[in-house]
Parts: sequence; C-alpha cells; structure tokens
Amino acid sequence: MERLTLPLVLVCSLCVSTVYGEDQSPTGTSTIPVAFADGGKFKMLYDSRQRPQSVLLKGTLFIVYNGGARPSKSGKGSAYPMLISYNPQTRNFSKPVRLGQKSSTDHHYSPIIWADKSDYLHVLFGCHRTPGTHLISAHPVRNGTGQIAWEEGPQIAPGLSYPTVFRIYGDREIIYYRTDGHTSSWTYRISADNGRTWIGPENDVTDLDSKGRLDWSSYQTKLPGKDGKHLHVVYTDYDDNKNSPDPQRFFNPRYDGLATNEWKYNLSYLNIDLQTHVVRNADGDILKTPIDIDYSKEKCEIWDTQWRGAGVPPAVALDENDDPAFLHVLSEDSLTDHQYYFVRRVDGHWKQTPITHSTHQWNSCHLARSDDGVLHAYLVAGDGYLDTDGYMDRHGGGSIEEWTSSDKGDTWKRARDLFSASSKYAGWRFNNVQPVVRPDGSVVDSMLLFYGWKDKDAPQASAFLLHDQSETHTRR
Repeated sequence: MERLTLPLVLVCSLCVSTVYGEDQSPTGTSTIPVAFADGGKFKMLYDSRQRPQSVLLKGTLFIVYNGGARPSKSGKGSAYPMLISYNPQTRNFSKPVRLGQKSSTDHHYSPIIWADKSDYLHVLFGCHRTPGTHLISAHPVRNGTGQIAWEEGPQIAPGLSYPTVFRIYGDREIIYYRTDGHTSSWTYRISADNGRTWIGPENDVTDLDSKGRLDWSSYQTKLPGKDGKHLHVVYTDYDDNKNSPDPQRFFNPRYDGLATNEWKYNLSYLNIDLQTHVVRNADGDILKTPIDIDYSKEKCEIWDTQWRGAGVPPAVALDENDDPAFLHVLSEDSLTDHQYYFVRRVDGHWKQTPITHSTHQWNSCHLARSDDGVLHAYLVAGDGYLDTDGYMDRHGGGSIEEWTSSDKGDTWKRARDLFSASSKYAGWRFNNVQPVVRPDGSVVDSMLLFYGWKDKDAPQASAFLLHDQSETHTRR
C-alpha cells in the first residue's frame, strides 16, 4: 500500500512489564480492575464525547490517555498524551511512552486512537478548536509488535473539538466533531484511503446558534448502525450566553432559581445516511441542515426534560433491530439529586425507565447489549451527591456498578460493584467508563476502561482496565 512520505517524529518502544491487581495472577480468575497508568489529571480518560481511547489489534490492546501530569500554577496539572499496550493472554502491560513532547493543562487535548483497514494505527491529540496532531504508524501492526515508529499524518480539519472516530461501510473511517467553540456547528468527515484525505458533507449537521442570536449549544454522542451506513446521533441542548446582561438569563423555573450553562436539557436525535449525507429524524423525515435550535426542537427533540438537566450526553447502544437506546443521567427533585434513565422507542413512543441514583450530572457511563439480549449498564454510583470544590471532582465520580436487564430495559437489577472485593481503593472516586473496541468498532465485552482518583485536587489519577475472564464476543 502506498504510504505518506512524511517526517519521522517518534519511535515508541513498548517494553513489557507486569502489572497485576489484588489477588490477580497471569492465570488467575480475579475480575478486580487493574491500575495500569498514573500521573493523570482531570479527564485522564475522556467522557462519551471523545472516543475511542483503545483498540484491540492483532492480539494486542493499545490504549491512549493523558498521563505523566505535573502540578501547574493553575492547579489543573499539565499532562502528556501517552500510549501503553496490553497483552490479553499474559495480562502484561508495556511501559507507557509519550506520544508528544509537549504537555498541556487543557484536558480536551486527550488522545484518541484507531486502526485503519490496513492495520496502521492512528492517534489524534491536542484537539480543542485546533487541528491537533495526527500520527500514523510507519508500519502496519503485526502480532507481537514491540516497537512503533510514528509519522505525522495529514491534517483532518482546521479545527476540531471532541473528535470521535468509527469504522463504517466499505472499510472507511468517519470522524465526527465540533468545528469550533461552544456555539459552533457539529459535522463529520469520511476517509476512504486510510486517513490520507477526508471529505465531509456540503452542510454541517447541526448549528444550534446559526442565527447568531440565542447562543445555544449542544453536546453530542454517536454510534454507527451495524452495517456502518448510518450514524445515530443524540444530543442535549443548552444556553451558553454566559455574558448576558440579563441576571435572570439562567433562571430555571422547575427549581425556582438560577442555574448555569453547566446544565444541559432535553434529548434530541437524528440519523445520518453516510452514503448520501441525508439527515433524518426519528420518524424518518428528511431534515434541512444545518439544524438550528428552533428546527431542532420542532423536528428532532425526543424528550422534553422540563428543565431537568444533565452535564454529559448519553451513552448509546443498539437493540436487536439496529435501533438506538440511550443511558442518560438527569436531575430530579433538585439540581443535586440525579437519576439514571434507560431511554428507547417502544411502539412509536419514547419511553424512559429509571434505573438507580447517580452521584453527579457529569457521570459518564457505558451501555451495551450482549448476544443473549441482556442489557448491561455500567454506572457511576454511590451515596448522595458529590458536592466538593475539588478540581478532580468537578465532573462527578463515585463507585462503578454493573446493572442488568433481561426484559429489554423494563426492569433493572444491580449485578456487582467492580471494587467490592478490593480494599486498596477505598475512598477513591471513578468516572468515564468506556468500552474497549476492535478496529471495526465492535466492543470487546470482557474489557472496560475508566479512571479514578483519591485526592480531590492533585493530578495523581490512575487509569484502570477491567479484564474479565469470560469469553469475549461482540457487542454494539
């Protein structure tokens, strides 16, 4: 395959080291999560807006994260984009390596990783209204790869925030992202040549503030359909006019008080035909793009939350008919009382089923459906509301629990607490649960990633991998 002729910027030698959790051995059966990296700052591993941060390729799991953090004057910590690999057979990790030599206090700069159809690895980091840095491995990954040389890849777009990459139809890659600041548009680009060139639709998908008068914004999550020809997109909307002279701009009538732009309201859905770029709503109506706030409320809104708010947008999974379902956190009796909801369409209507309490509006979780039809929700839970002034706590945290449903989401039961058998991490908080994926986007159901911390202010978080012994199979 023809490759880019670009300057060599980095060689990563992935030397193997052994890292085990409590009561875990190379052949053990423990399912206690293992800490594999430290020196993490806020959002060491990112929430549902920015993925993936792992790829299982040729028998090796490659993980990227923000690590090696140092205290900074701002208190946020300055971290580097890092890469580590893991051998699922031996349960050994390599030593972590830096993907870039410049650290940053901007947590949005967190890296993502994917593999193209020819088994070249790609990483992208440094994206926050910027093009970021795109690296491509100089050689395809083979079994037992111990060293990776990186070359600088082409710029994908002039400005990206919250980039997410998926494999889609025809072995193409799609990157979906926000184009600039909070009130800017969201769009996508597709590559059919392993990331050498990227082409997008004529119009951006959403631009809630396109009329330039309301300062409306959105946060979005997405997932391709099983055939890779459609993209499911779900989003919350919120008022981002922080500089309004009107002191009542953020008045929340449900709670009879002022809120902030921290709170995101409602759920809206759209479906993108990736072959024709036609955008439809849940009823199949063709939509005009870019979609502004008024048109969004008229055509795309699937749940008017009546001033109940969230921080992070939902996790997405597909049912047996390739239809989307959502795991969403939402405020209830007050802005410090939150509940998880399972949201899906039943007989033409959107149904919301409560699952359990959430400790924060920014708890980012994972939803999956196994081959036997059982739904698995990995939730950030705990007692009460996480209300501290700590920098590491500002977007939530708690214990991680697995909840399951065997009746398509009508009823739920708590299956386990991932740290119930461990005393080592007592008093820690965890967040941003995310799946491990293969190059085609299928989920490795025996693995999960997340990060955790004990000190509410210090950039000393750890990244964790849960690797169950159960046989791996495919989830979406």
